[in-house]
Amino acid sequence: MRRIPWRVAPLLLRLAPALALLTGAATRAQADEAFITEQSGGGVSVVDLVARKTIARIEVGGKPAGIAMSKDGATAFVTSTEGKFVTLIDAASRRISGRIDMPDTPLGVAADPAGRFLYVSGFYQPRIYKIDLEARAIVATAEVGASPSGVAVSPDGGLIVVADRDDDAVSILDASSFQSIAKVKTGAHPFGVTIDAKGARAYTANVESNDISVIDLKARALIGTVPVGKRPYVVALAGGRGFSSDQYGGTVSAFDLETLQPIGRVSVGEYPEGLQASADGSVLYVVDWFSNDVQAIDPKTLKVTAKIEVGDGPRSFGLFLRETR
Repeated sequence: MRRIPWRVAPLLLRLAPALALLTGAATRAQADEAFITEQSGGGVSVVDLVARKTIARIEVGGKPAGIAMSKDGATAFVTSTEGKFVTLIDAASRRISGRIDMPDTPLGVAADPAGRFLYVSGFYQPRIYKIDLEARAIVATAEVGASPSGVAVSPDGGLIVVADRDDDAVSILDASSFQSIAKVKTGAHPFGVTIDAKGARAYTANVESNDISVIDLKARALIGTVPVGKRPYVVALAGGRGFSSDQYGGTVSAFDLETLQPIGRVSVGEYPEGLQASADGSVLYVVDWFSNDVQAIDPKTLKVTAKIEVGDGPRSFGLFLRETR
């Protein structure tokens, strides 16, 4: 075994705490846990992304599908499509902390960054609902386009974007007035919608036209279209690239966010749907509905780096990653 020179050893000892902090910061910058809604299994599995294994399961019921996380990672919000309710889960204790009944089939869900409100799409009526999290009650309702699916909130909490699947459009709402302020046409049947970190652009995954629509939120206009794999469901962003989960293709497609040109694809499991990047953009996580797994992807090399088995029928439609502290 090689010995550390005596002159170097004291220096390493002094540096050890700083190195540990740096290492810890890198670990914390990534997503530490994933909350996976399992529609067929009726529950939510908690996956330790460092140990790469399922460490807990919460029974929810009602065919859970959509999910959102509070900004502080303390609460997970889960929509149950057949139960017609939203379940609140204390992320640390893995216990249900509340349940809110919905008047319609809830699907997409997004949390207000300030932690005051939750926005849920009602698929059939069709409407979007504003829930006061302190009162745990619906406090406002707005009409949107047909079959609203994905929901996203701008980083400043000022705008809400809803994918109106059967209208081939998105509705843009002012969060304060909870009124629709614009409608923008997209590709065919937008399902997932994602807003970038600057709040400048929204991206929709269009399941029937096999492409991504790029929307300028200030101009409220479509500014680009990117071809991707077959039946894309969700868009994620990381490192100057966009990604789509291509359900029928069994792939994740990558494209350049500046040029809007395709970069490549990586094969994953069957029927990939949920898709999200870690906070530092170093890992992409895709949830495979029919393969019952979560796969980790390097967004630079487009290589699968890990595969984690979960319960039956995982979807995680929304934001499902949590940093532990």
